[in-house]
Amino acid sequence: MSAGYHHGYQQPRRPMPPQRPMKKKRRPGRVILVLLLVLVLGAVGFGLYVDSSLKRIDALPDYEGRPAETPGTTWLLVGSDARDGLTQEQKDALATGDAAGRRTDTIMMLHLPDNSAAKPVLLSIPRDSYVAIEGNARNKINAAYAFGGPQLLAKTVEGATGVRIDHYMEIGFGGFSDMVDAVGGVDICIDQPIKDPLAGIDLPAGCQELDGPQALGFVRTRAFATADLQRVQNQRKFLSALFEKVKSPATLANPFRVIPLMNAAAGSVSVNENDHVWHLASVALNMSDATSGTVPVGGTPTIGGQSVVQWNKEKASQLFDLISKDEPVPAELIAPPK
Repeated sequence: MSAGYHHGYQQPRRPMPPQRPMKKKRRPGRVILVLLLVLVLGAVGFGLYVDSSLKRIDALPDYEGRPAETPGTTWLLVGSDARDGLTQEQKDALATGDAAGRRTDTIMMLHLPDNSAAKPVLLSIPRDSYVAIEGNARNKINAAYAFGGPQLLAKTVEGATGVRIDHYMEIGFGGFSDMVDAVGGVDICIDQPIKDPLAGIDLPAGCQELDGPQALGFVRTRAFATADLQRVQNQRKFLSALFEKVKSPATLANPFRVIPLMNAAAGSVSVNENDHVWHLASVALNMSDATSGTVPVGGTPTIGGQSVVQWNKEKASQLFDLISKDEPVPAELIAPPK
């Protein structure tokens, strides 16, 4: 043992090699939850943006003698021939012409029942329906819009039907065409070929996909023996097909369709002051499942030099009484006229 050795002496320990940081275990479930949260927040944010972009109007003011609140929810759906914001090139492409002012090419009532025994009802009101219009005697119902805009139209519909309107939606020519193009066109089957230069369409018979301009021409044309009565059937048929595609997974799960669709709606749809985008969603979800038809028609006489549509008073009264009471409506009561 060397003289320099001391009994308590210990050799220094060798330094430990640096430890590598432990890798965190990946948790795919957490990643998926984060992605879903981002998607949900994005969808909510976009929905709020669309809601804030809707044009709101005072379409349903209270007035003395207005029908009382009724069960269920009733919409007044209006397609106007407004050309606001369309360039001359767009007017030419859509064959809209240059008529000034605003009229209603489409008037529909959609009733969504609270009664589980009843189905939604989609009802066309022919624009030539001959009804009383406040301050204007009796006239075609679409004249109410020309005389006093959405307020007078809604008041006229409530007066003629006895049904209180809860929500209002209006869309113009350009917006309708854009919505059809946003979902990639809509499939429709046509019994007879339709050629109408005024509506800008030349469609063969059979099943086919219509783009925006073709769809607009299809719901506008009156080139039929029964004119407006056939047109309102075409309008219901097409709108049901459109909203069936709107609510399909192929649209809702495709951002390249749903985002342009929402943008088209935001830029072209007008609603009542208290209506929101989630109210519009109820229209899309229910329209294609509704029992659909036209107000029962009694005749189409010529009054004051113009052809008008007169309702079958007995059947129309029965129909609107059922709607106002939120009771089931027999399909035969609103079956399309033969």
